[in-house]
Amino acid sequence: MGARPEDLLDRSVPFLELIKNRTAGEELEMWLNETHGPGTELWDELARIITEGVADGWAANIEVDGPRYRRSRIAEPSERLNWFSVTAVYMNSVPVYQGQYHQHPYGEINMVVPLDPGAVLGGPRGWQRAGWTAPDPSSHHYPEVKGGAVIALFYLPAGRISYDITPPDSL
Repeated sequence: MGARPEDLLDRSVPFLELIKNRTAGEELEMWLNETHGPGTELWDELARIITEGVADGWAANIEVDGPRYRRSRIAEPSERLNWFSVTAVYMNSVPVYQGQYHQHPYGEINMVVPLDPGAVLGGPRGWQRAGWTAPDPSSHHYPEVKGGAVIALFYLPAGRISYDITPPDSL
């Protein structure tokens, strides 16, 4: 049997304990990539679990825009998770594909897991290969993918994300 949602949550708890008092932003993003990036035990284990979860159908299993853009909330904020929610998104496209415009009221901690060589996820700070992004509180954007399939495993402080924001005309 493959990984289960509980395996992901069990592995997330010590990580969330490490970041619970940090604010999402460039400084946290740099720290995450330097200390917990690809090749570290934490990143590799979370990547394995969430990749198995997508393959087994318990993660990123709700279609947003057909099979190439799927999302699911795996856990709501709780005391156990230091009041973070846990969500997975799967996006797959070779040409640039744009997902739902949204805002991170309290920021976001996002683990990017490419499934195809050359696949990248676009966010507020540009294109990201395997590693972490940590968009600032109040940041907003269209998530984008190109070069193949990517899983985004993201942790939201207080579970806050807003899809009812209107994109600026300039985007």
